[in-house]
Amino acid sequence: MFKTRFTEEFGIEHPIVCGGMTGVGTAELIAAVANAGALGFLTALTQPTPDALLKEINRCKEMTDRPFGVNLTILPTINPVPYDEYREAIIAGGVKIVETAGNNPAPHLPSFKAAGVKVVHKAVAVRHAVKAESLGVDAISIDGYECAGHPGEDDIPGLILIPAAADKLKICIIASGGFADGRGLVAALALGADAINMGTRFMATVEAPIHENVKKQIVLNDERQTDLVYRKFHNTARVAKNAISQQILEISAKPESTFADIAALASGARGRANVMESGDVDGGIWSAGMAQGLIHDIPTTKDLVAKIVSDAKEIIERRLDGMVG
Repeated sequence: MFKTRFTEEFGIEHPIVCGGMTGVGTAELIAAVANAGALGFLTALTQPTPDALLKEINRCKEMTDRPFGVNLTILPTINPVPYDEYREAIIAGGVKIVETAGNNPAPHLPSFKAAGVKVVHKAVAVRHAVKAESLGVDAISIDGYECAGHPGEDDIPGLILIPAAADKLKICIIASGGFADGRGLVAALALGADAINMGTRFMATVEAPIHENVKKQIVLNDERQTDLVYRKFHNTARVAKNAISQQILEISAKPESTFADIAALASGARGRANVMESGDVDGGIWSAGMAQGLIHDIPTTKDLVAKIVSDAKEIIERRLDGMVG
Protein backbone atom coordinates (compact mmCIF):
# COMPACT_ATOMS: atom_id res chain seq x y z
CA MET A 1 0.00 0.00 0.00
CA PHE A 2 2.95 2.33 0.75
CA LYS A 3 5.90 2.07 -1.61
CA THR A 4 9.06 3.73 -0.25
CA ARG A 5 12.80 3.29 -0.70
CA PHE A 6 12.69 1.12 2.40
CA THR A 7 10.04 -1.29 1.09
CA GLU A 8 11.78 -1.47 -2.28
CA GLU A 9 15.37 -1.91 -1.09
CA PHE A 10 14.65 -4.26 1.80
CA GLY A 11 11.81 -6.27 0.26
CA ILE A 12 9.36 -5.53 3.06
CA GLU A 13 5.63 -5.07 2.50
CA HIS A 14 5.04 -2.13 4.88
CA PRO A 15 7.42 0.69 5.93
CA ILE A 16 7.28 -0.35 9.59
CA VAL A 17 10.14 -1.72 11.72
CA CYS A 18 10.38 -3.36 15.13
CA GLY A 19 13.95 -2.57 16.15
CA GLY A 20 16.07 -4.61 18.51
CA MET A 21 14.85 -4.76 22.12
CA THR A 22 16.86 -6.70 24.69
CA GLY A 23 14.78 -9.44 26.26
CA VAL A 24 11.85 -8.68 23.94
CA GLY A 25 13.18 -9.37 20.45
CA THR A 26 12.66 -13.13 20.43
CA ALA A 27 11.27 -15.40 17.72
CA GLU A 28 7.66 -15.20 18.92
CA LEU A 29 7.42 -11.44 18.40
CA ILE A 30 9.76 -11.07 15.42
CA ALA A 31 8.09 -13.83 13.40
CA ALA A 32 4.72 -12.18 14.09
CA VAL A 33 6.10 -8.83 12.92
CA ALA A 34 7.43 -10.44 9.74
CA ASN A 35 4.14 -12.24 9.07
CA ALA A 36 2.35 -8.89 9.43
CA GLY A 37 4.46 -7.51 6.57
CA ALA A 38 6.82 -5.39 8.69
CA LEU A 39 10.51 -5.89 9.52
CA GLY A 40 11.51 -7.14 12.94
CA PHE A 41 14.93 -7.69 14.51
CA LEU A 42 15.84 -10.52 16.85
CA THR A 43 18.24 -9.22 19.51
CA ALA A 44 21.51 -11.13 19.32
CA LEU A 45 22.60 -10.46 22.90
CA THR A 46 19.28 -11.61 24.33
CA GLN A 47 20.69 -15.04 23.56
CA PRO A 48 23.44 -16.17 25.99
CA THR A 49 25.77 -17.57 23.31
CA PRO A 50 26.31 -17.33 19.54
CA ASP A 51 25.10 -20.94 19.22
CA ALA A 52 21.90 -20.02 21.04
CA LEU A 53 21.42 -17.12 18.63
CA LEU A 54 21.75 -19.46 15.65
CA LYS A 55 19.09 -21.71 17.18
CA GLU A 56 16.83 -18.68 17.71
CA ILE A 57 17.30 -17.63 14.08
CA ASN A 58 16.31 -21.11 12.93
CA ARG A 59 13.33 -21.11 15.33
CA CYS A 60 12.16 -17.82 13.82
CA LYS A 61 12.50 -19.30 10.32
CA GLU A 62 10.15 -22.09 11.37
CA MET A 63 7.51 -19.47 12.20
CA THR A 64 7.81 -17.25 9.12
CA ASP A 65 8.96 -17.40 5.52
CA ARG A 66 9.24 -13.59 5.33
CA PRO A 67 12.37 -11.46 5.86
CA PHE A 68 13.53 -10.62 9.38
CA GLY A 69 16.78 -9.29 10.79
CA VAL A 70 19.06 -9.46 13.82
CA ASN A 71 20.15 -6.57 16.03
CA LEU A 72 23.81 -6.56 17.11
CA THR A 73 24.41 -3.90 19.76
CA ILE A 74 28.13 -3.23 20.22
CA LEU A 75 28.94 -1.73 23.63
CA PRO A 76 31.71 -1.95 26.23
CA THR A 77 30.84 -4.58 28.84
CA ILE A 78 32.31 -5.79 32.13
CA ASN A 79 32.48 -9.31 30.72
CA PRO A 80 33.81 -9.36 27.14
CA VAL A 81 31.23 -10.28 24.49
CA PRO A 82 32.38 -12.42 21.52
CA TYR A 83 30.93 -10.02 18.95
CA ASP A 84 32.79 -11.67 16.07
CA GLU A 85 31.20 -15.01 16.94
CA TYR A 86 27.73 -13.48 17.16
CA ARG A 87 28.35 -11.88 13.75
CA GLU A 88 29.34 -15.22 12.27
CA ALA A 89 26.23 -16.86 13.77
CA ILE A 90 24.09 -14.24 12.03
CA ILE A 91 25.79 -14.96 8.72
CA ALA A 92 25.61 -18.74 9.22
CA GLY A 93 21.88 -18.40 9.90
CA GLY A 94 21.35 -16.87 6.48
CA VAL A 95 20.00 -13.59 7.86
CA LYS A 96 20.26 -10.84 5.23
CA ILE A 97 19.44 -7.74 7.30
CA VAL A 98 21.32 -6.61 10.41
CA GLU A 99 20.72 -3.64 12.71
CA THR A 100 23.89 -2.39 14.40
CA ALA A 101 23.85 -0.04 17.37
CA GLY A 102 26.20 1.37 19.97
CA ASN A 103 29.81 1.63 18.85
CA ASN A 104 31.24 2.01 15.36
CA PRO A 105 30.10 -0.91 13.14
CA ALA A 106 33.13 -0.64 10.82
CA PRO A 107 34.95 -3.80 12.06
CA HIS A 108 31.91 -5.92 11.15
CA LEU A 109 30.97 -4.38 7.81
CA PRO A 110 33.42 -6.30 5.55
CA SER A 111 32.12 -9.67 6.74
CA PHE A 112 28.48 -8.61 6.48
CA LYS A 113 29.01 -7.13 3.01
CA ALA A 114 30.83 -10.23 1.78
CA ALA A 115 27.84 -12.31 2.89
CA GLY A 116 25.34 -10.04 1.13
CA VAL A 117 23.91 -8.68 4.39
CA LYS A 118 22.29 -5.23 4.40
CA VAL A 119 23.21 -3.15 7.45
CA VAL A 120 20.95 -0.65 9.21
CA HIS A 121 22.84 1.45 11.76
CA LYS A 122 21.07 3.16 14.65
CA ALA A 123 22.20 6.74 15.32
CA VAL A 124 21.05 9.45 17.73
CA ALA A 125 22.72 12.39 15.96
CA VAL A 126 23.00 13.54 12.36
CA ARG A 127 26.81 13.65 12.57
CA HIS A 128 26.88 10.01 13.64
CA ALA A 129 24.50 9.08 10.83
CA VAL A 130 26.66 10.83 8.25
CA LYS A 131 29.72 8.98 9.55
CA ALA A 132 27.93 5.63 9.33
CA GLU A 133 26.84 6.38 5.77
CA SER A 134 30.46 7.11 4.84
CA LEU A 135 31.42 3.68 6.22
CA GLY A 136 29.02 1.99 3.83
CA VAL A 137 25.91 1.08 5.83
CA ASP A 138 22.74 0.65 3.78
CA ALA A 139 20.29 2.59 5.97
CA ILE A 140 20.13 4.73 9.09
CA SER A 141 17.64 4.38 11.93
CA ILE A 142 17.66 7.85 13.48
CA ASP A 143 16.53 7.99 17.12
CA GLY A 144 14.85 11.13 18.40
CA TYR A 145 14.76 12.37 21.99
CA GLU A 146 11.33 10.75 22.50
CA CYS A 147 12.64 7.20 22.12
CA ALA A 148 12.95 4.48 24.73
CA GLY A 149 16.46 3.36 25.56
CA HIS A 150 19.38 5.62 24.70
CA PRO A 151 18.45 8.97 23.04
CA GLY A 152 21.95 10.41 23.29
CA GLU A 153 22.94 13.62 25.01
CA ASP A 154 21.82 16.27 22.49
CA ASP A 155 18.06 16.15 23.26
CA ILE A 156 16.94 16.72 19.66
CA PRO A 157 13.31 15.67 19.08
CA GLY A 158 12.23 13.84 15.94
CA LEU A 159 10.46 16.83 14.42
CA ILE A 160 13.91 18.40 13.93
CA LEU A 161 16.18 15.37 13.86
CA ILE A 162 14.42 13.48 11.05
CA PRO A 163 14.39 16.27 8.44
CA ALA A 164 17.89 17.34 9.51
CA ALA A 165 19.07 13.81 8.78
CA ALA A 166 17.15 13.73 5.51
CA ASP A 167 18.95 16.90 4.42
CA LYS A 168 22.35 15.23 4.86
CA LEU A 169 21.86 11.55 3.99
CA LYS A 170 21.47 9.84 0.64
CA ILE A 171 20.64 6.38 2.01
CA CYS A 172 17.37 5.07 3.43
CA ILE A 173 16.16 6.65 6.70
CA ILE A 174 14.06 4.91 9.35
CA ALA A 175 12.50 7.34 11.82
CA SER A 176 12.56 6.21 15.45
CA GLY A 177 11.25 7.67 18.70
CA GLY A 178 7.63 8.50 19.50
CA PHE A 179 5.96 6.45 16.76
CA ALA A 180 2.91 4.33 17.56
CA ASP A 181 0.17 4.86 14.97
CA GLY A 182 -0.81 5.85 11.44
CA ARG A 183 -0.44 9.55 12.19
CA GLY A 184 3.21 9.00 13.06
CA LEU A 185 3.82 7.05 9.86
CA VAL A 186 2.40 9.88 7.72
CA ALA A 187 4.40 12.47 9.67
CA ALA A 188 7.65 10.52 9.30
CA LEU A 189 7.19 10.14 5.55
CA ALA A 190 6.44 13.86 5.28
CA LEU A 191 9.63 14.68 7.20
CA GLY A 192 11.76 12.72 4.76
CA ALA A 193 11.95 9.25 6.32
CA ASP A 194 11.30 6.03 4.39
CA ALA A 195 9.88 4.02 7.31
CA ILE A 196 9.16 4.18 11.02
CA ASN A 197 10.65 2.16 13.86
CA MET A 198 8.54 1.29 16.90
CA GLY A 199 9.65 -0.36 20.13
CA THR A 200 7.27 0.53 22.96
CA ARG A 201 4.24 0.06 20.70
CA PHE A 202 5.32 -3.49 19.79
CA MET A 203 5.85 -4.27 23.50
CA ALA A 204 2.11 -3.77 24.00
CA THR A 205 1.06 -6.57 21.65
CA VAL A 206 -0.28 -10.05 22.23
CA GLU A 207 2.90 -11.72 20.95
CA ALA A 208 5.45 -9.66 22.91
CA PRO A 209 7.23 -12.12 25.26
CA ILE A 210 6.83 -10.00 28.38
CA HIS A 211 4.52 -10.16 31.39
CA GLU A 212 0.94 -8.98 30.88
CA ASN A 213 1.35 -6.52 33.77
CA VAL A 214 3.98 -4.63 31.76
CA LYS A 215 1.73 -4.42 28.72
CA LYS A 216 -1.15 -3.14 30.85
CA GLN A 217 1.13 -0.59 32.53
CA ILE A 218 2.17 0.78 29.13
CA VAL A 219 -1.52 1.28 28.30
CA LEU A 220 -2.14 2.98 31.67
CA ASN A 221 0.89 5.27 31.38
CA ASP A 222 0.76 8.57 29.54
CA GLU A 223 3.49 10.48 27.73
CA ARG A 224 4.81 11.86 31.04
CA GLN A 225 5.58 8.49 32.57
CA THR A 226 9.24 8.18 31.64
CA ASP A 227 12.47 9.19 33.34
CA LEU A 228 15.89 10.01 31.91
CA VAL A 229 18.44 8.12 34.01
CA TYR A 230 22.26 7.90 33.91
CA ARG A 231 22.55 11.42 32.48
CA LYS A 232 25.15 12.29 35.10
CA PHE A 233 27.30 9.49 33.70
CA HIS A 234 26.84 10.57 30.03
CA ASN A 235 24.91 7.41 29.20
CA THR A 236 21.37 8.79 29.22
CA ALA A 237 18.56 6.24 29.00
CA ARG A 238 14.81 6.80 28.82
CA VAL A 239 12.95 4.28 30.97
CA ALA A 240 9.46 3.83 32.35
CA LYS A 241 8.93 5.99 35.42
CA ASN A 242 8.67 3.79 38.50
CA ALA A 243 9.96 3.42 42.06
CA ILE A 244 13.39 2.27 40.89
CA SER A 245 13.93 5.01 38.29
CA GLN A 246 12.96 7.62 40.88
CA GLN A 247 15.39 6.12 43.39
CA ILE A 248 18.17 6.21 40.78
CA LEU A 249 17.48 9.89 40.11
CA GLU A 250 17.52 10.72 43.83
CA ILE A 251 20.88 9.01 44.35
CA SER A 252 22.35 10.49 41.15
CA ALA A 253 21.42 14.00 42.31
CA LYS A 254 23.89 13.75 45.19
CA PRO A 255 27.17 15.44 44.13
CA GLU A 256 29.33 12.67 45.56
CA SER A 257 27.42 9.77 43.95
CA THR A 258 29.04 7.44 41.43
CA PHE A 259 27.62 4.79 39.14
CA ALA A 260 28.57 2.18 41.71
CA ASP A 261 25.91 3.66 43.99
CA ILE A 262 23.14 2.82 41.52
CA ALA A 263 24.60 -0.25 39.78
CA ALA A 264 22.42 -2.76 41.61
CA LEU A 265 19.28 -0.74 40.89
CA ALA A 266 20.27 -0.28 37.25
CA SER A 267 20.91 -3.97 36.60
CA GLY A 268 19.41 -5.11 33.31
CA ALA A 269 19.22 -8.66 34.61
CA ARG A 270 17.14 -7.43 37.56
CA GLY A 271 14.75 -5.59 35.25
CA ARG A 272 14.30 -8.60 32.98
CA ALA A 273 13.72 -11.01 35.87
CA ASN A 274 11.53 -8.87 38.12
CA VAL A 275 9.64 -6.83 35.54
CA MET A 276 9.54 -8.56 32.16
CA GLU A 277 9.29 -12.12 33.52
CA SER A 278 7.59 -11.74 36.93
CA GLY A 279 5.43 -8.69 36.22
CA ASP A 280 6.50 -6.43 39.11
CA VAL A 281 6.50 -3.11 37.22
CA ASP A 282 8.31 -1.43 40.16
CA GLY A 283 10.84 -4.24 40.52
CA GLY A 284 13.55 -2.88 38.25
CA ILE A 285 14.46 -0.62 35.36
CA TRP A 286 12.66 -1.19 32.04
CA SER A 287 12.73 0.80 28.82
CA ALA A 288 9.68 2.65 27.54
CA GLY A 289 9.28 5.77 25.43
CA MET A 290 7.00 8.79 25.35
CA ALA A 291 4.86 6.88 22.83
CA GLN A 292 3.14 5.34 25.87
CA GLY A 293 0.79 8.32 25.65
CA LEU A 294 -0.44 7.05 22.27
CA ILE A 295 -0.96 3.40 23.26
CA HIS A 296 -4.45 2.43 24.39
CA ASP A 297 -4.78 -1.29 23.67
CA ILE A 298 -2.94 -4.60 23.35
CA PRO A 299 -3.69 -5.90 19.84
CA THR A 300 -2.15 -8.72 17.89
CA THR A 301 0.86 -7.63 15.85
CA LYS A 302 -1.05 -8.38 12.65
CA ASP A 303 -3.95 -6.11 13.67
CA LEU A 304 -1.59 -3.36 14.84
CA VAL A 305 0.34 -3.19 11.57
CA ALA A 306 -2.83 -3.36 9.48
CA LYS A 307 -4.43 -0.52 11.46
CA ILE A 308 -1.36 1.71 11.22
CA VAL A 309 -1.24 1.27 7.45
CA SER A 310 -4.99 1.75 6.93
CA ASP A 311 -5.10 4.80 9.23
CA ALA A 312 -2.15 6.36 7.41
CA LYS A 313 -3.82 5.77 4.05
CA GLU A 314 -7.05 7.36 5.29
CA ILE A 315 -5.21 10.42 6.63
CA ILE A 316 -3.56 11.00 3.27
CA GLU A 317 -6.60 10.31 1.10
CA ARG A 318 -9.36 11.89 3.18
CA ARG A 319 -7.66 14.60 5.18
CA LEU A 320 -4.47 15.81 3.52
CA ASP A 321 -5.57 15.42 -0.09
CA GLY A 322 -8.60 17.59 0.61
CA MET A 323 -6.35 20.38 1.91
CA VAL A 324 -4.54 20.79 -1.40
CA GLY A 325 -6.16 23.47 -3.54
